[in-house]
Amino acid sequence: MNFKVIKSKTVFEGKVFKVVVDEIKYNGSGNIAPRQVAVHPGGAVTVPVKSYGKIVMVTQFRYPFKEVLLELPAGKLNKNEDPEICAARELSEETGYSANKITRLGKIYTSPGFCSEVLHIFLAEDLVSGQHAREEGEEEMEVVELSLEEINEKIKNGEIVDAKTICGISLYKLHTRH
Repeated sequence: MNFKVIKSKTVFEGKVFKVVVDEIKYNGSGNIAPRQVAVHPGGAVTVPVKSYGKIVMVTQFRYPFKEVLLELPAGKLNKNEDPEICAARELSEETGYSANKITRLGKIYTSPGFCSEVLHIFLAEDLVSGQHAREEGEEEMEVVELSLEEINEKIKNGEIVDAKTICGISLYKLHTRH
């Protein structure tokens, strides 16, 4: 690193993330610059694939956009939670399904310019149907099953705009090519 942190201060602490403002000094020039970071605990995403190839997705109202989005099941990590445990929990909570087989596909940095959120992406297979246990605000969710071709078309035409979903589907396609 070509800088050092001189000062760090938490300026906001909310339920989902906190904002930290660091003051850094560049080693070469000595210039001082502020850096604002949304510190997020991260999360897990599942690509749940049924035995006959359909992918299980959910519709979810997203407050910042005041829209219902079509997404892969996902959620925030609890403190010190293993991402695979989070993925299984969120799959069950949002869809009612559990998976007998979970495979790590990769991870993504959602907005590395200002946010520390890391999303861990998993393939969920050998699904078993059960009851969902949605959290407050998720009651209106609907479970949707789509083929990979249908999902590709919805991504292409702008019906699926959620980044974690697009990345999850891309990692799934790379995984299934091997």
